[in-house]
Amino acid sequence: MEMTKVMNARPPLELRPELLAPAGHQLSNAHLDALEEETIFILREVAAAFERPTLLFSGGKDSLVLLKCAEKAFGTGNLPYPLLMIDTGHNFPEVTAFRDQRAKELGAELIVRSVEDSMKRGTVRLAHAGESRNAHQSVTLLEAIEEFRFDALIGGARRDEEKARAKERIFSHRDGFGQWNPKAQRPELWTLFNTRLAPGEHFRVFPISNWTELDVWQYIARENVALPSLYYTHQREVVERKGLLVPVTELTPPKAGEQVVVRDVRFRTVGDITCTCPVASTAANANDIVIETLAAEVSERGATRMDDQTSDASMEKRKKDGYF
Repeated sequence: MEMTKVMNARPPLELRPELLAPAGHQLSNAHLDALEEETIFILREVAAAFERPTLLFSGGKDSLVLLKCAEKAFGTGNLPYPLLMIDTGHNFPEVTAFRDQRAKELGAELIVRSVEDSMKRGTVRLAHAGESRNAHQSVTLLEAIEEFRFDALIGGARRDEEKARAKERIFSHRDGFGQWNPKAQRPELWTLFNTRLAPGEHFRVFPISNWTELDVWQYIARENVALPSLYYTHQREVVERKGLLVPVTELTPPKAGEQVVVRDVRFRTVGDITCTCPVASTAANANDIVIETLAAEVSERGATRMDDQTSDASMEKRKKDGYF
């Protein structure tokens, strides 16, 4: 009887100091530490498991967080894979300039392939001159994969961004045509990854899949990650269109009857100018944005991307065709 009591007795609760922190600061850091550790593990796993990996690098906040983790994983000047950028030719100049600067600082090899070159080859054809080139990046990306024979492409996508991205595995298999089949993805139990590939196949790897937009901004604030200035408040001419603030540029001029106004705005995500919108904001630093993000009711893509407004399945269709 005494033995039964001993075996069934519950051990005393462990009092962890961080759980007693009144403001939850230590707990928040522990959460970010866990996410960072997972990301570093995945980055190292890619380096060990594949022969020709690359890191997709746009100069945006998610890829810069990913690059910060890669720097911690391997050290400055020691990245074991090149950086790859697919340029639509319609990217914000502040972002591409920052991209080049950051790659140079890290001593990393930067490969840039352009949608415009695909257009010259005839592999990309626009329906009209004003069509967004964003979706056509898939063609240029697949051409770069074939050119360099990449077998793993590391990207900064997160599951909280959009419904289709929520279906992704961390190691997302692509067939010989670069296509994604969400019903044929491999299980990932206990952080065990099946990295076997047939000839011509490759993986898209998403080390920050489990991060949220809030996690990203908390990490940026903690690590003092430098970002392009567009992410912080600035004044810009915009027009209101379908619930979005559309920036007034040569590529996105106002339509007849639209009123141009100057607003304090920032970008939650930066992509092709023709489909990326800012949000009204006076947030001047990462801590301000953390507070704004806590109150946000719409995902960053839902609040800023015109190309995701067509249907709930628009992103999934593009991903099946080879999109990032």
